[in-house]
Amino acid sequence: MADRVASHYSENLKLVDAIADKLRSTGKDLNKLTTADLVAVDEFHIRGRKATLELGEKMNLNAHSHVLDIGSGLGGPARTLAETYGCRVTGIDLTQAFCDAATAMSDWVGLGNRVSFKQGDATNLPFENQTFDAATTIHVAMNIAAKDKMYVEARRVLKPGGIFAVYDVLQGEGGKVLYPVPWARDPSISHLATSDQMKTLLTGVGFRLLDVQDSTEESQSFFERMTAQMAKIGTSPVIWQLFLGDDFPVMARNQVRNVTERRIRTVSFICVA
Repeated sequence: MADRVASHYSENLKLVDAIADKLRSTGKDLNKLTTADLVAVDEFHIRGRKATLELGEKMNLNAHSHVLDIGSGLGGPARTLAETYGCRVTGIDLTQAFCDAATAMSDWVGLGNRVSFKQGDATNLPFENQTFDAATTIHVAMNIAAKDKMYVEARRVLKPGGIFAVYDVLQGEGGKVLYPVPWARDPSISHLATSDQMKTLLTGVGFRLLDVQDSTEESQSFFERMTAQMAKIGTSPVIWQLFLGDDFPVMARNQVRNVTERRIRTVSFICVA
C-alpha cells in the first residue's frame, strides 16, 4: 500500500528540474528566490499558506522549538514555520522525490540550515521518544488506513505538553467521494475519517483535544477560485499538475463538487501530548 501511495505522488520523478523550469518560465531567478516565489507550488494543501499559518498560531512556537512535519511533501509548511518563527523543522515523507525537491527548494530560499527532510513512514517514525517540541500533519491521513498507529507515533515522539496540529480532509455527510481527487485516483488508497472518528482516534491514543475548527466553507471558496482561474487561463494557478499529471483539472473540478456537496470537509484539530 505504501508503494502505491508513493507512486501516486511521484509519477514525475524529476520534480526538482520541473519546478525549476516552471519558475524560470515565469521570470524567476533561482539565485534570488524568496518563499513568496514558491507559493504556487510548495503549500500542497487546501487553502495553502493561510492554513499553515493558522496552525502555527496554535503551536506555541519560538526560535528554540524543534517541529516535526509528518508528511512534509515539498516542504512548504516546514519553510513557512521556520521562516515565521525562526524554529527548526524536520520533515518526513513517504515519497523520496518530494524529500529531494523539498531540500533543494529550501536551499534556494536560504532555509536549508533550519529545515531538513527524511524519507520515512508516518506509522513508524525513525525518531527517539520525546524528540520534538511540536508536530503537525497536513493532508496526510487521507492516505493512511492505520491512523491509530500514526497518532500513537506522533505522541511518542512529542515531548510532554507538546502541541500536535492536525489539518486534514475528512469524510462529509454528503455521500461518497467523487474520484479522482488530488490524494487518490480511486478509493483503494483513500481512507477518510469523519470528524467524530478523528476525535476518538486522537483522544484514544492519549492526546487532549484543545480546539477543533471546520474550514469547509473557506475550502469551497478556495476550489471555486482555482477552477474559475483554470477555466480562464487554461491551466492551474498552482503547479500541482507537475506531479499529479494531466488529470489534475478533473481532480480540481471533483473537489469543487465534493466540498460543495459536503462529501468532504476540511477540519483542523489542535491537541496536546
